[in-house]
Amino acid sequence: MSHAIVTRGLEKRYPKGGTYAVQGVDLAVDHGEVYGFLGPNGAGKSTMVRLLVTLLRPSAGTAHVAGHDVVKDPAGVRASIGVALQDAAIDPLMTGRELLELQAVLHGLSRRASAPRGALLLERVGLSDAGDKRVGEYSGGMRRRLDLAMALIHEPRVLFLDEPTTGLDPSSRLLLWDEVRRLRDQGTTVFLTTQYLEEADQLADRVGIIAGGQLVAEDTPEALKAQVGHPHVHVVLTNAADRERSLQVASAVGDPRPGVTDHCLDVSVQDGSLELPALVRALDDAGIAVASLDVVRPTLDDVFLQKTGAHLAEEAVA
Repeated sequence: MSHAIVTRGLEKRYPKGGTYAVQGVDLAVDHGEVYGFLGPNGAGKSTMVRLLVTLLRPSAGTAHVAGHDVVKDPAGVRASIGVALQDAAIDPLMTGRELLELQAVLHGLSRRASAPRGALLLERVGLSDAGDKRVGEYSGGMRRRLDLAMALIHEPRVLFLDEPTTGLDPSSRLLLWDEVRRLRDQGTTVFLTTQYLEEADQLADRVGIIAGGQLVAEDTPEALKAQVGHPHVHVVLTNAADRERSLQVASAVGDPRPGVTDHCLDVSVQDGSLELPALVRALDDAGIAVASLDVVRPTLDDVFLQKTGAHLAEEAVA
């Protein structure tokens, strides 16, 4: 197939109350792409992953992963994918190395090949020194990294990561980000669900935003942010009495609007920092004292706010 993941009208409805967890989602994820699936808890992200990895059966619609139909050929899907879910069950009495070698054998690798493959992956996820410790002694971050290594043991064509960095310390998060970039460079398709804006911005080639089980926006991070609007300059005035006059002066450079306090104004500009000098000169020529200026660029949270009516952080808390 021309895409690594394709869904058409995919739905998951639960009989009790007729609730839709996923409703009419159309996706097309390219080979070798990192696709970020962004949304708060309860938006349908994890349900979508479970549908695509054959852990749930769709109520309607179709889905193909690595060329295999998730309903008609679930075995073909499972042989082609790696999966690291939030609630993965890992035997605490086995060592990390033992679990990797067992996983390799289960995927059809020979015992002779499984040991070096496991050692390589332990090194890649930063667990070489802990490979012979029981998993019960691992921290939460170490377990997540081991889970990623287990998902990669058979070199899958498509990798599903369901909120892989939730609860990780900063160093573990950066290590996992580096591994995702390495996989993309090697041609692996990565379907990454997250509720972290920075993670989607840093890693994803394209982002889909899901809310209430529906896909409400999809594009590259930069294109989505461009849809929200141009950058703006946040100006803090020394004297609040100058605000009305500063709005008139700034209109020669951009599109000014009052800020949240009497000392502030925001000026929407076409080219961001390139227009700062002109704005500074205009205010200075008018004798308006400025305490500070900052260029503020649209973020994925601005996109989420525009598409759903709420900030992502607020939705996650709710």
